[in-house]
Amino acid sequence: MSRSAEKKQNFMHGAAILTVGVIIMKILGAIYKVPLGNILGDYGYGIFLSTYNVYNIFFTLSTAGLPVALSRMIAVADAQGKAATKEKTFRAALLTFAVIGLLFGMIMFFGNEWLAHFYLRKPDAALSVRAMAPAILLVCLVSAYRGYCQGNGNMIPTTVDEVLEVLFKVISGLLIAGWLVRTGHGLPEASAGAILGVSIGSVVSLAYMVVYKERNYKRPAPGTGEETESIGRIVYNILRIGIPISLGASIMAILSSLDPGICHSRLAAAGFSEHHAGVLFGVYGKVQTLFNLPAAFMTPLTIAIVPAVAGAIARGSRDEAAKTSEDAMRIASVISMPMGVGLAVLSFPIVNILYPRSHEAGPGLLSIMGLASFFVCIVLMENAILQASGKEKLPMIALITGSLLKIAVNWVIIAIPRVNIYGAPIGTLLGYLCMALIDYVFIRRSLHQNPNLFHAFGKPVICSAVMGLFAFAAYHGFMALLPLHGKMHMFLSMVLAILIAAAVYAAAVIKTRCITLEDMKLIPGGEKLARLLHMK
Repeated sequence: MSRSAEKKQNFMHGAAILTVGVIIMKILGAIYKVPLGNILGDYGYGIFLSTYNVYNIFFTLSTAGLPVALSRMIAVADAQGKAATKEKTFRAALLTFAVIGLLFGMIMFFGNEWLAHFYLRKPDAALSVRAMAPAILLVCLVSAYRGYCQGNGNMIPTTVDEVLEVLFKVISGLLIAGWLVRTGHGLPEASAGAILGVSIGSVVSLAYMVVYKERNYKRPAPGTGEETESIGRIVYNILRIGIPISLGASIMAILSSLDPGICHSRLAAAGFSEHHAGVLFGVYGKVQTLFNLPAAFMTPLTIAIVPAVAGAIARGSRDEAAKTSEDAMRIASVISMPMGVGLAVLSFPIVNILYPRSHEAGPGLLSIMGLASFFVCIVLMENAILQASGKEKLPMIALITGSLLKIAVNWVIIAIPRVNIYGAPIGTLLGYLCMALIDYVFIRRSLHQNPNLFHAFGKPVICSAVMGLFAFAAYHGFMALLPLHGKMHMFLSMVLAILIAAAVYAAAVIKTRCITLEDMKLIPGGEKLARLLHMK
């Protein structure tokens, strides 16, 4: 096996490990958020969601770019065999991350009243914002350890650590929130109790990473004679590389944090009471959990496609780069489109089974959000292609334009009484559609070719449409035929409909060659699965 082929195989196995972690975390996340939504109710869950949106801003600013910068610097030092430089870089990063985490944590702890009243326009969230403060410091420290391991080409500790973090967050958050509700505490206190679970999970996460590094990465012996840069210079390089990435990634987190204020103020303009507006935003927050699911599966794929496109461009093969980009969007469509269609078509049973006491607007909101989730996945893939093409600043233009469109749409149509909270997912759908179109134009200019849109999206659209029809018909057919009643009737009908839809979609994908044998060869074990399915 050639060195390049070995690297590609190792890289794909790393992507597969991360994908397994994503699946486990999403399952645990559903276990967390679904019962938590039922414990807190729509209004209490709205408090929890608002707080989490603020946390995501600080989380993104502190962890989106800096660990990437650290990972890159560690990888360079590792390739050059500079063990002392690796260790010194890690220590400088740990100090930098600690200072940033402490600063952001203090802002949340001491500025909780201001953030709740003036930023979120939700005074009941003040206690939850303060409860989230320790998690910022802890997650910053954890990010330094994860960046160090990733820079050494080791994805296993990151995956295990993330699963441990979510597992303990789920257990402690649900136990604390449930206990507070049972003992007669109010919803603001119960939400803060659930938030404490995040900090508890982060403590376990940090402990694991500290032990892992000490056991698996020995510190170099002193006196090796290796010349290293100063701590100040290393910190400067980390910030120079990481800050632009963090600022770009934080745009969507900031946009999400604006949702509560915009939704509440415009619902008030539409004539809804504060409590009613809180309930509507709470059910919207619940369906956002499902809306985010398809995008989670794009991250390993975007990681895998970047070196392929970048390598083709470096070799001067624009045709190969365009073909690889087209294939990447096709694979993203094959994976994300059926998820979006499934959420839209089966929105009624999904919402009523997962959140049985939620507001009746839930299924309609999920139908729109399901369609929007497809465009989110395409934007993620397009951004990766542009970054691989050396055009990493262009996605910012699309992101800002789409975000402004979303805000404008939300501001106008949520205030229409007949539209109300449905305006929020409509704004999301139009915003991401705008981003996808702008990114596509940038890709055409960057690659100097026009990717075939029908090849990328045509067949997946047909397969997903057929799947959606079968899912819809199967669900209503089983609801009419099965001799059951109540939630179990709905649950069993939905599960059977999903199984039939999955089988129909798999057959359609193979028949239309949406996924080819060459695609399967890029996946660990994919060639064996392709032979089993008689793929050509």
